[in-house]
Amino acid sequence: MGVTIIQPTCNLETVKDGRGGIFTWIPDEPIQEYNMLYFSPGASRGYHYHPEFVEYLLCVEGVGVLVAKETEHLNEEGSAHETLIHLSRGVSTRTEIGTYHTVYAITNLTIIAMLTKPWDECDPPIVRLDEN
Repeated sequence: MGVTIIQPTCNLETVKDGRGGIFTWIPDEPIQEYNMLYFSPGASRGYHYHPEFVEYLLCVEGVGVLVAKETEHLNEEGSAHETLIHLSRGVSTRTEIGTYHTVYAITNLTIIAMLTKPWDECDPPIVRLDEN
């Protein structure tokens, strides 16, 4: 599947010493741009894919769901298989190039999106799925 959950490591000493915690995510590719996205409850940015970059997401506040569609694998009814990932604070994902996906906000939701190529250097940076 084109979307995976990235598990962080934790420096346990930072938890044991009572100061809090340090969690670390290490991407497979260099990050060249990052953006903060805000969603209102019930909002979605619509199914789309990115033809030129891998997108990492880190949920920093709120609750939502990331939905990815496998458009190359249709079921008997002609619908694409969907994969769901519950988003809440600290969940990080990696979405491969060409994977249709969207985020639905359940509560106010803040996400950091990290891209492996700057948005403005892509032509096009996004392709939307026509769901008619």
